[in-house]
This record gives sequence, C-alpha cells and structure tokens, in this order.
Amino acid sequence: MAGEGFFSAEGGRVRDYSGGLTFSVAVTCLMAASCGLIFGYDIGVTGGVTQMESFLEKFFPEVLRGMKSAKRDAYCKYDNQLLTAFTSSMYIAGMLASLVASVVTRRLGRKAVMLVGGTMFLAGSVINAGAVNIAMLIVGRILLGFGVGFTAQAAPLYLAETAPTRWRGAFTTAYHFFLVVGTLAANVANYFTNRIPGWGWRISLGLAAVPAATIVAGALFVSDTPSSLVLRGDPDRARASLQRVRGGAGADVEAEFKDIAAAAEEARRSDEGAFRRLLRGKGYRHYLVMAVAIPTFFDLTGMVVIAVFSPVLFRTVGFDSQKAVLGSVIVSLVSLAGVVLSTAAVDRCGRRVLFLAGGAAMLAFQVAVAWIMAEHLGKHGSVTMPRSYAVGVVVLMCLYTFSFSVSWGPLKWVVPSEIYPVEIRSAGQAVTMSVALTLSFTQTQVFISMLCAMKYAIFLFYAGWVLAMTVFIAAFLPETKGVPLEAMRSVWAGHWFWRRFVVLDAKQEVQMNRM
Repeated sequence: MAGEGFFSAEGGRVRDYSGGLTFSVAVTCLMAASCGLIFGYDIGVTGGVTQMESFLEKFFPEVLRGMKSAKRDAYCKYDNQLLTAFTSSMYIAGMLASLVASVVTRRLGRKAVMLVGGTMFLAGSVINAGAVNIAMLIVGRILLGFGVGFTAQAAPLYLAETAPTRWRGAFTTAYHFFLVVGTLAANVANYFTNRIPGWGWRISLGLAAVPAATIVAGALFVSDTPSSLVLRGDPDRARASLQRVRGGAGADVEAEFKDIAAAAEEARRSDEGAFRRLLRGKGYRHYLVMAVAIPTFFDLTGMVVIAVFSPVLFRTVGFDSQKAVLGSVIVSLVSLAGVVLSTAAVDRCGRRVLFLAGGAAMLAFQVAVAWIMAEHLGKHGSVTMPRSYAVGVVVLMCLYTFSFSVSWGPLKWVVPSEIYPVEIRSAGQAVTMSVALTLSFTQTQVFISMLCAMKYAIFLFYAGWVLAMTVFIAAFLPETKGVPLEAMRSVWAGHWFWRRFVVLDAKQEVQMNRM
C-alpha cells in the first residue's frame, strides 16, 4: 500500500511510508544480498569435498581405508572427528566474528562490516586452495568463518533497513536466495572437479574466491543505511541515502526520516549498552527469546547438516561419489525453486503462514526418510539399500528441502532482521547469528557420530524439533508483514502474551490507542 495512511497489521494500524521500488534500492539491496553467496558456497563445497577420494587420500587416508572396508557399518563410513573439524571450524570462527561484528557495525556501519567480511573470506579461500597440510586447511576455514560471521551479521540488517516496508520480506529473502545460489554453484563445481584426479578439490575450494571478490568490489560502491548513518551522527548523509533509495530528489522522505531520527535519538539517550539492554533491559524480554529461539529451531530442523553433508548422506545410502554430488546439485535446484516461491509469497501471505505450512510438511518428510532408512539400510549385513529406495530418499530430501526453502530457510533471515528496535538491532542480530553458528558448529562436529550411533533415528530426532518449533511459532510469533521497522513495538504490544513485557513511550501509546 502506498501513501501515508494507516493499514492493518495483526488487527491494528501502523504508519506506512511512501517509498516504492526504485532502481537504486533494487541494485543496493541485491549487492547486500549477494553476501549470501559466500555462505552458501562454503556450505555446498564442504560436503562435496569431504567425500572426494583425492581429498581424503591426501588429508584423511584413514577415512578412505574405512570406506573400503567391507565390514564398515553403513552409517559409520565417515565417522572421523578430525574430518568433521575441517567442516565445523568455520562455524565456531563465524560465531566469534559475529559478536565482534556487532560492535563494528554499530560504530563503522553495515557497509564496512560487509567489506571486511568479504576480504577475510577471500583470504581463506586462497589458503584452502593451496593447503598442503591439515593445519593450513583449518586456518583457511577459520578465515572463511570470520568472513561469514561478519557478512551474515551485517547484510540482513542492511536489507531490512534499506528496503521499502511493503517489499522488506522479499528483499531480505534475497539473502537466502543468494545463499542457495552459492550452494548450487559449489555443488556444480564439485560435480566437475570430482572427475579430476589428485587435485580437483583445490579448484572447488579456490573458486570460493570468486563470490568473495564480487562482494568486496560491490561493497565499495554502495552507501550505508540511513538508520546506521543517523545512529553514528551523520544525519545529512542519512537523509541523502534515504532520498536516493526512495526515488531521488522528488521522493517525500520526511515522515520516514523523522521516525528513523527519533528511534536513533532514543537509542543514544540511554547509558546502557545494546547487549546489556537486550539481556537485562525492561521491555526487551521478547526480543531476547526470539534472538535465541529462532536460530535454535532453525538449526534443529537438521537442514544445516543435510545441506553440508548431503553428498555424504547419499553415499551412505549407496550412491557412488559422482552420483552423490549430482544428488546434491538436484537438491540445490529444488531449494532454489523454493526460495523463489517464498520471495513471491512472503509479503503476500505473511511470515506465520509460511512458517506453519513449511513446518507441517518438513515434519512429514523427516518421518518418511526415517522409515525408509529403518526398513532398508543396514539390515542383514548390507552396507547399501536397494536402488529404488535410495532414489526415494533423494526425492524425500528434495521435498523436505523445498518445504524448508519456502519457510524456515529465508524467514530465519527475514524475521530477526526486522523485529529489533534500532537501539539493540546490531546486538540482537549478533546474538541471533552467534546462537545459529554455535549450533551449526556443534551439529557439523557431531552429526557424523550421531548418524553412526542413532542411525535412522536421527531423522526422528530432527522431526521432534520441527514439531516443537511449529507449535512455538503458532503461539508466540506475531505477524510482522508490512509493518515499518520504527512501528514494530506496536505489533508486540498487541500480542496476547508479549504485551505484558512491552514498554511504550508516550508517542507509541498514542499510536496504540488509535488502533
């Protein structure tokens, strides 16, 4: 809805601004969203490389010997803690970087953080491509983690603060779209480099430099967000930035700029730091719950480890190396289709509808995978399953991935980036990313061992969490579709449970009374 009236949001009315979809905002947001490329490429490339025999022969020969052992349990082919440390080290580094990035982005802006993150990822990809020992691999992975931690903390905030209100969900979803594009590109690269004996894995790891260089170059040509500039005491540049992305000199941005300036002034008035406010401040409890709950449930869907280890999973059920990577390419294509659908639906259907529908579908497909693996893998001494059932696992993984990509995949980036008020926005995003990356580290480190120990039941474990998170969303997440960032408190104040924790100022009380 255009104009400066009021429109419905969870039964109330909040102010809308006149900003529309302009060429400037589209280009700026797409550049920020492209930060998802490096995260996605890393997710995709890691699982493919860790099952390449040339890579295993050079760095993990004991895993290769175990794979060729006829007595090896079908579920335990890749159970090696050093091998999983190669994968998981990136996530723990990303967690530490996201906390540092919160301070940097508040003081230097979103643009600076994206630039630093892209540079670190570029350095890590070069080191990994030239690695001659495990120590170099781990150092490279840590630099990649720093790059991901910085960019994943800043880019969703940049998108939420720059995009027009009624298109904010679609633009923030673009981050996940590029993440999936990066995963697809990595899986395609793995498919071809897997055929190169001896050193094909070096090309796969080295190609991560391409999206990293793209982000570094692109970050040099975009301006920082109006909210960030106002918060850092530069209102003139903030007004110019807002004018540019809202349509140039003819755009009326006064109402939006006044609300941004008022929110920033409120943030500066308090002596409390952003983290202290979030953790202890009166009126911030609901934000803290969401900062922890959303990334926790996201990771406990199991999708993170499925995305990383899908080639390993497909080899577990009986495909050879090349077909396992091809299966990952197919899953990535399906995921991309799901994100495209989500982009079109998120600002029409709303966040809650996608969360709930996606959760129900994911639950069904997880249970189906568990049933097939329980019935047809590892019985009677077999280390593979019949081909028709192995294909069935791939199909179910595609359906599960599609459901995830329509719902929790992109919404994990959309909702945390838009719910926090400006005074805690960087801290809230930092906590969200830290929780997510810590859990990703834990899961990637233990998933192979859990698969070996729990076998098919690991998918029932994830299904239980999908059920829990779907119930949580139904009860505790209000609809935030189409609500300006500066009016978001009003949505929480109207929620049946969270309203008891919300603290409104006099202006916000007046707005609530008009609803």
